[in-house]
Amino acid sequence: MPLVEHLRELRNRLAKGMLAITVVSVVAAFYSQDLMSFLSQPVPRCTGGLGESTGGSCAVIAYTDLLSPFTTTVKVCFMAGVVLSSPVWLYQLWAFVAPGLHRNERRYTYGFVAAAVPLFMAGAWLAYTILPISMRVLLGITPDGSANILPMDKVLDFIVRMILIFGGAFELPLLLVMLNFAGVVTGRRMAGWWRGVVMGVFVFGAVATPTTDPFGMIALAGPIVVLYFIAVGIALLNDRRRQRADEAAELDDDEASPLDHRPEPIAGPERLTAAVPEQARQAEALPPGRYEGYDDVT
Repeated sequence: MPLVEHLRELRNRLAKGMLAITVVSVVAAFYSQDLMSFLSQPVPRCTGGLGESTGGSCAVIAYTDLLSPFTTTVKVCFMAGVVLSSPVWLYQLWAFVAPGLHRNERRYTYGFVAAAVPLFMAGAWLAYTILPISMRVLLGITPDGSANILPMDKVLDFIVRMILIFGGAFELPLLLVMLNFAGVVTGRRMAGWWRGVVMGVFVFGAVATPTTDPFGMIALAGPIVVLYFIAVGIALLNDRRRQRADEAAELDDDEASPLDHRPEPIAGPERLTAAVPEQARQAEALPPGRYEGYDDVT
């Protein structure tokens, strides 16, 4: 299609995706209280109000300005609309890109999307599971005699950031597998990086998780290391499959491929048919066994 048609197609796809997000966000507004209660559940609440919020035992969630309840509700509903309507706008994105892909590229895309969604959900579930422990550790630093008053918007930002960090970190091994399938990096090279990768993952876990205890770091880095070695195993199997199909697949660009000097079997002689009508008439006139379809009687 010409450029104008592509832009018109993109506009229609974006409009459908935004319409789905808007509809789901409006529906989520009717359940906004339940959504905010679910997201703020990891925070240890003080049952008796500010009087019991002494030290790092618990906290009180509050709204700090007049517009904060409204803006927080809108933010939660919009976030729910983006997440719950993701099948619709992801399909619109795929429908715009798919016509330009080859058949094998589409097959790989289906596989990577099918693996990316469970990995992200597993990371998000792990983040939500360890959030109560992380918050207790952070609140435990509060000195005695002080109260913890947490703005609701800050709590939601912290929870969403943790979920995105854990979900995105679980996609890193899948990125390595994609690079291997694209021929950018081999499984042997990935296996040689294991010391640096393990060290880098634990450093990333220490920086990404805001807790001061090693529990959050191990909770994030441990599964990523396991997924990394699984990705290395998948890459090695893919390299072995690729090498069986093409022995020169693993060679560098400046390496010469090996030559096969084995002679190929030669087929038996083929009987020739008469190329000229006169030869065909001569062949019919000769006794059987003399011409036999060759160029001449000799």
